[in-house]
Amino acid sequence: MNYAFMTDSNSDIPFHIVDKYEIPIVYMPYTLEGVEYFADLGRDPSVGKAFYNKMRAGAMPITSLLPTPVYLEYFEPILKERDLLFIAFSSQLSNTIQNIYEAREELLRKYPGRKFLVADTMSISAPQTLLILRAHEMYRAGKPMEEIAEWVENNRFRSHGIITVDDLKYLKRGGRISGMTAAIGTMLDLRPVLAIGRNGKIVPSEKAQGRRKAIRLLADRTAELIEDPAGQTLIIIHADVPEDARRLEELLRKTVPDIGDIMIVPVGPVIGTHCGPGTLASCFLGKERPL
Repeated sequence: MNYAFMTDSNSDIPFHIVDKYEIPIVYMPYTLEGVEYFADLGRDPSVGKAFYNKMRAGAMPITSLLPTPVYLEYFEPILKERDLLFIAFSSQLSNTIQNIYEAREELLRKYPGRKFLVADTMSISAPQTLLILRAHEMYRAGKPMEEIAEWVENNRFRSHGIITVDDLKYLKRGGRISGMTAAIGTMLDLRPVLAIGRNGKIVPSEKAQGRRKAIRLLADRTAELIEDPAGQTLIIIHADVPEDARRLEELLRKTVPDIGDIMIVPVGPVIGTHCGPGTLASCFLGKERPL
């Protein structure tokens, strides 16, 4: 190909897919107990397990933006040789995309004959992965980068993440809900069901009393919104709750009988920092996001 297809680790795209298709990745950082690490996309399962155990014990990891010079280090070796299509996580969840644009502008001044397109998925984690996988099929089929970028932006609101969390304190810490809402919700065992909205942010959808009812709602909302279930791979993501992931898979197969492949993928530490252990989500392509 006369251009490279690249994305970032905030997609939580499984490492075996990255390796299979040799997809260049920008790896995002997180800091735990004063030490900086980078996402590994599940290469070492013990990393995620230890990370969430430390969060349960009270550790408060943080994430940070990659500065423009780091993006230059990722992008320039590619742009020296060929054009670049970068599939980015939602511009509405971080200011990091501004550093991507700054790096692009600097490199295009240095290499004026090159093309460098950025497609904003308005998604993160598995909903972003779903767009990446379809877009990479087009890449392997030889489609031009402009066509792929246009497809991503025309279909990004069809990529869904229907999410529940186990502990409201992480949403409160990230400013997703107020302290009062978190306190009342914890007292009443209310579990929010969230979604990735049309604004590219995580938005509240509804509430369920108790974990089992929240998981049931994930299955029900998937059934309402999914399209062509037999022709796609649905992704269940979880933050160190594999039993709940399997329970959701069972519910989905009952609720959407003609569903095809289901992939269960761990939520990486960067995303897990903001949603906490126990997070669970059903991710799929379907009707346009209603919220």
